[in-house]
Amino acid sequence: MLPETMNAMVFEGSGRPLRLQQIPMPVPGPEEVLIQVHVCGVCHTDLHIIKGELEHPKLPLVPGHQITGIVAAIGEKVTHFTPGERIGVPWLGHTDGTCRYCLRGQENLCDHPIFTGYTKDGGFAEYAVADQRYCFSISDIYTFEEAAPLLCAGLIGYRTYRLAGEDINNLGIYGFGAAAHIVAQIAVHRGQKVYAFTRPGDVQAQEFALHLGAAWAGGSTEKPPVPLDAALIFAPVGTLIVEALKATAKGGAIVCGGIHMSDIPSFPYHLLWEERLVRSVANLTRQDGIEFLSLAPQIPVRTAIEIHPLEHANEVLENLSNGKIQGAAVLRVRPG
Repeated sequence: MLPETMNAMVFEGSGRPLRLQQIPMPVPGPEEVLIQVHVCGVCHTDLHIIKGELEHPKLPLVPGHQITGIVAAIGEKVTHFTPGERIGVPWLGHTDGTCRYCLRGQENLCDHPIFTGYTKDGGFAEYAVADQRYCFSISDIYTFEEAAPLLCAGLIGYRTYRLAGEDINNLGIYGFGAAAHIVAQIAVHRGQKVYAFTRPGDVQAQEFALHLGAAWAGGSTEKPPVPLDAALIFAPVGTLIVEALKATAKGGAIVCGGIHMSDIPSFPYHLLWEERLVRSVANLTRQDGIEFLSLAPQIPVRTAIEIHPLEHANEVLENLSNGKIQGAAVLRVRPG
């Protein structure tokens, strides 16, 4: 018998801390699954929502879009999952399937998307509902805690990495947090050399990168020992695009993996010349999820996690904002 109410950390508007509240249990629609949440990852996107940098969230809102848990109940048209299965929920929660982007295989650019923990309630709660078509099964090699960061840091990191191109020997990664520590493992597994760029003076993050196999680690304004074939930017700092251009070889690609970034300063054209490319990543596709969640157990990708109770969400977000999280932070809703 399911309860009528549940505990949730609720966002009520920009500038306000999340509040632990008792709210009504969500009810799954015909194509939806009800998930008993075990763990939800904490992401920079959650910060951007709470700080008002991503506008027009659903209010009140339960944040969180890296959900892992167990299927508790299913809608009448659900065929992909059954009660008791391990399940993961990512950022992209629904697309219209009819706009020009969906029709040409770019559902990540859908004109009418729904996003978990932004335009629909997410996983900072004991239960959540999600469209069955936008959920993934979780490999048994991962605990719920270990799997949660794969649902966003992993998926967005993988898409960012993939869009940088195939012919890469020397890969730069700017901002060595949740996504970067996952991507670095993929790159090292494929024989690529990783050059990690952190906040200046962040020796701990640099040592972390070297421990994961990076060939070099230094501050974000330092020059790497070799020109980069491509650079991935995960820190939401516009000036890093200019720094990456300075460090990138002819024909290199710079891919920005964040959903929000501070303004990009002007820079001389010669930094872009010689066919360098600057591009962004927007959201993810279900195909990204299928590919990455199949690849991750094969390597295997291992996530470095800090585990905190749900009610500590505000402190975790503050630590994330200040760069005090190594790897990824997750909120444990119930033991798993």
